[in-house]
Amino acid sequence: MNTAELLAPVKLWKAVEVLTRSCPVPAAAGIYGWHFTEPPHPTLPADRLLYVGIAPRRMATRASSQNLRGRVRYHFRGNAEGSTLRLSLGCLLGLELRRVGSGKRLTFGQAGEKELTAWMAEHARVCWIEHDEPWTGETELIARLDLPLNLDQNRRHAFYSYLSGLRASARARARSLPTSS
Repeated sequence: MNTAELLAPVKLWKAVEVLTRSCPVPAAAGIYGWHFTEPPHPTLPADRLLYVGIAPRRMATRASSQNLRGRVRYHFRGNAEGSTLRLSLGCLLGLELRRVGSGKRLTFGQAGEKELTAWMAEHARVCWIEHDEPWTGETELIARLDLPLNLDQNRRHAFYSYLSGLRASARARARSLPTSS
């Protein structure tokens, strides 16, 4: 796999470009990579690949129906319940995770998700490559590259313990608090 397209892409796309009606992200299977002009934590570098994700995700018997366009757009404007990237970023940025709705879902609440969306619009940049079986490429990339925001398949990374502990603490605290809107 040619990792140059993710490590040093010709173009990195901003939220304002991806969230338009004429979205440049293809509705295809592939791998996406996240770069940040300002890192979400002081020990992380800026302006380089920190996280990769895939669409669709391979399930036990089939692939999910997601594609690059839907997944990238969701990361930019969704919530922490449906985006492990948003969950990690929000925790690193010190946002408070809360139980919402019926109390089973965990997000940063309306205000926190809005703050995270604004932070991502300013600092997050994304690129992608089409790939028919992205789950095979993701495994290879996580094994070969320094990707501190990836937790799945990445226990060997020096940032893993810190980030996974931070997320676990945020979840435990959220479950001890009353449900918010």
